[in-house]
Amino acid sequence: MGISSNDPYLLRAARGEVLDRPPVWMMRQAGRYMKAYRDLREKYPSFRERSEIPEVAIEISLQPWKAFQPDGVILFSDIVTPLPGLGIEMDIAEGKGPIIDSPIRTSQQVDTLRPLEPEQSLPFIKTILQALRQEVGNKSTVLGFVGAPWTLAAYAVEGKGSKTYSIIKNMAFSNPTVLHQLLTKFADAIATYVRYQIDCGAQVVQMFDSWAGQLSPQDYETFALPYQQRVFQQVRETHPDTPLILLVSGCGGLLERMALSGADVITVDWTVDMADARERLGKHFKVQGNLDPGVLFGSQDFIRDRIFDTVRKAGNWGHILNLGHGVLPETPEENVAFFFETAKQLSSAVV
Repeated sequence: MGISSNDPYLLRAARGEVLDRPPVWMMRQAGRYMKAYRDLREKYPSFRERSEIPEVAIEISLQPWKAFQPDGVILFSDIVTPLPGLGIEMDIAEGKGPIIDSPIRTSQQVDTLRPLEPEQSLPFIKTILQALRQEVGNKSTVLGFVGAPWTLAAYAVEGKGSKTYSIIKNMAFSNPTVLHQLLTKFADAIATYVRYQIDCGAQVVQMFDSWAGQLSPQDYETFALPYQQRVFQQVRETHPDTPLILLVSGCGGLLERMALSGADVITVDWTVDMADARERLGKHFKVQGNLDPGVLFGSQDFIRDRIFDTVRKAGNWGHILNLGHGVLPETPEENVAFFFETAKQLSSAVV
């Protein structure tokens, strides 16, 4: 695939082009801090409705695009969205996250899981992604969204979010065979799902291993990294030109290992200084991040200084400006607007 200057900025940066400013988007940029989203939530109180009724999910995905013109427009979805297609029923409780009524605890349960057939179980994804591509054209990059095997397994085994991850760690350390069986099935399903999203119009896909930072480095190498690699390798075989981003929350101790995943871009959170991250990953690795979402509660001068600091430390190549995690629900909308305005006015002079 040739590089075209007509391609959107984020796609060009993810492929390694040198640009006059870093592209910018925000994780959770479609969400509760926006009045437009809160208004729509009153009409559609269930998260699954908001993310699975195509016209609603399209409208939500485009709310930040219409308000701020970010360089990335991400599919409005959830990590657990594909689980029902595998035979794991779930719901997403408002403010609490995914709830799985029959958590996976035995090899018999793993055996009954079926392969993912996105065309049958997730047909709304195609409608949403095609509409987003049509709407933004070459002005922005459409991003796909998937969960990673370890994080999906954490939800499926725990049955909900957790502070200690004691149930899945019990399985990992006392019955690893069942967990590896589950992780393998999840990796193959996620690879299928990533390929489907690309076929439907996603130009870059971000995989969220939100809970892999809860693992020690040696356990990350056993239960997270091999399955990230399995997903990315399968996607590479069929879609070698699509850049892939990896996020791990609390990744400070894992950066070098994340670089082995096969991802093109590593999301760095705010617990790591961006200059240190560049040093540790090597200058040729592309990075995304890494402002603390809390910075957006500061003054405009403070926000501007932090943007400049991150962009200088990241250098003038291979950086996608973002927060280190999702924008917080209480964030003033005008500060988000200022973040985007400032980011889009950057030039190589700052770097």
